[in-house]
Amino acid sequence: MPHVHERTFRIRHYECDAYGHVNNTHYLRYMQETAFDASAAVGYDLPRYAALGQHWLVRETEIEYLSPLHYGDAVRVKTWVADFRRVRSRRMYELYNAASGELAARASTDWVYLNTATGQPATVPPEMITAFFPEGAPPPAAPRAHFPEPPAPPPGAFKMRRAVLWQDIDMAGHMNNALYLAYMSDCAFETARAFGWPAQRCLEAGFAILVRRHHIEYRQPALLDDELEVATWLFNPRRVTVTRAFTLTRTRDQALMARAEVLYAWVDLRTGKPVRIPQELMTDFAANIAEA
Repeated sequence: MPHVHERTFRIRHYECDAYGHVNNTHYLRYMQETAFDASAAVGYDLPRYAALGQHWLVRETEIEYLSPLHYGDAVRVKTWVADFRRVRSRRMYELYNAASGELAARASTDWVYLNTATGQPATVPPEMITAFFPEGAPPPAAPRAHFPEPPAPPPGAFKMRRAVLWQDIDMAGHMNNALYLAYMSDCAFETARAFGWPAQRCLEAGFAILVRRHHIEYRQPALLDDELEVATWLFNPRRVTVTRAFTLTRTRDQALMARAEVLYAWVDLRTGKPVRIPQELMTDFAANIAEA
């Protein structure tokens, strides 16, 4: 059995969005903080990794949102390592409303072990595996599935640009993982505005568009002063959900920094229940919808 670690966070007012829910970026922040604590609890804190000259970098994250968290709630994050491969490891998470015990979200993150000096993958040492699996190493991990390829962008794919600011940079010198989600969220709102459905119109129509699932692949770390182009388009529309593809590209050399698939659901503001996507909205977004 793997070492299981838990940490509880009190949700602060500034972590909530205009709907009164915890902003999606903070789920990722809770996960990352709990992962650091879990590693430290088995003897691998950040100073030890620095002494080893090695560190973990997130390669891929998937989060499924099941029930909203609100200001004043406490969220209990449970995490454990699911497997190790030669240079990778998958960590699992469950996030609970601490008062009710309701599962609010579940997630996984695939980490890559790197040599800090070279930036190249490093072999995970056996003693580290033993620390996370004190009762014995797990069976060999199954091969990782490739990140799903979205359909080609349509003529109406929306694009916006953002420069990486000092406030976006974390202690590793990279743009923090959660900021990628924030950039995508901003792009989604600007896309809706460009196609005639700003947030105020959606509110007046009585619905919210909420994220049901994030799946993001980090290809390269974004650095201070990088200019990123965020592009997005819709595909696979259903009665109450649609998937939006995102790419984040560095403008100076067109390097792909990250890409994502985000599942959105339409929710009735009065009842909190799923509601059919208005046909008028789908008509207005036609140029932004990729062919299957």
